[in-house]
Amino acid sequence: MPPLAFSHAPESSYERLGQRVQRLICSPHVQKVQVIEVMPDVAESQRDWDRLIAELESTQGIRIDRLDTGAIRIGWRDHIDH
Repeated sequence: MPPLAFSHAPESSYERLGQRVQRLICSPHVQKVQVIEVMPDVAESQRDWDRLIAELESTQGIRIDRLDTGAIRIGWRDHIDH
């Protein structure tokens, strides 16, 4: 999965959200299974989440599922082929 374009020192709430999701995605275990479920934090803006989801959904090779629990499942490569 290509890295998301977020600066090293996040300025906005959207950048902080992006960095949180990016750190989770970069986990060695997550890289093996190529899927992760992320629960929005109560301190995070729904508008930021909507923007991030829209950007991820428009990226070829990435699949987004909104789960009944409120979590977001992000999958890529082999995961989306199954």
